[in-house]
Amino acid sequence: MPEKHKTFFNWSSGKDAALALYHLQKDDNYEVVKLLTSINSHFDRISMHGVRRKLLEQQVKSIGLPLKTIELPQEPGMEEYNLKMKEAVRKLKKEGFTAAAFGDIFLEDLRAYRIKQLEQSGIQTYFPIWQRDTKSLIGEFIDSGFKAVVVCIKSDLLDASFAGREIDEGFLKDLPSNVDACGENGEFHTFCYDGPIFSKPIEFTLGEKTYREYKAPKDEVHQKEQTMGFWFCDLLPVEKN
Repeated sequence: MPEKHKTFFNWSSGKDAALALYHLQKDDNYEVVKLLTSINSHFDRISMHGVRRKLLEQQVKSIGLPLKTIELPQEPGMEEYNLKMKEAVRKLKKEGFTAAAFGDIFLEDLRAYRIKQLEQSGIQTYFPIWQRDTKSLIGEFIDSGFKAVVVCIKSDLLDASFAGREIDEGFLKDLPSNVDACGENGEFHTFCYDGPIFSKPIEFTLGEKTYREYKAPKDEVHQKEQTMGFWFCDLLPVEKN
C-alpha cells in the first residue's frame, strides 16, 4: 500500500475549509497532520475572517489537530505575505510534509498561485472540493450536520443584517442572485463551530458589528486606489468558570 502524503491543511476557520477537511480526512492518499492559519497579529484575529485567536484555538482543539500560525502585521503587502508563507512552508518541509490542501472551489487564479508557490518548495497541492457546484456543496454542508455563522460580508453586495446570521436554508433563500451560495468570490466569510470533524461544538456569543474599509489592489480596470468595505460581526468566546 503506497505511503500517505504527510499533509498540512490551510485552515481559514470557515465552512469551505471545514467541508474540505471532512473530505480530506476520508482520503486514503493523505494524512492530515497539522493545520495552518494566517493571523493578523495587530488585532490578534484570523486574517480576513476577523475571528479571535482564542476561538480559533478552541476550534482546532475540538478538531484534534495541532496548529501552526503565520503571524502577519496589520496590513501586509503581498511581498511580505509571500516571504512569511515561504518561511512557514520551508519549516514544514523540514518536518517531512509533502502535501498542502486547500478549501478552494473555483477561483482558477488563486489555485494557480497556490500551486506555483508550493511547487518551488517541492510540496504537492490538493483541493478536495475543487469545481464542485457551490449550491450542492452548501447543501451537503448543512445536511452533514455542520453549523457556521457569518462573520464578515462585503458591504457592496450584502447589507449589515447578513453579518451574524447562521448558514441555513433561510440564509440561502435571502442571498441576492449575484452572490455565490458559498461566497466563493469573497462575498461573505464564516466561522464553523460544529459538525462531524469536531469532538464538541465551539461556544460563543454574538458581539458588536463593525464596518471597516481596506485598500483594494490595483488592476487593469482600476488604476487608481480603490477601497473595499466590509461588515464584521464579532464573536465572543464563552468564558468557562
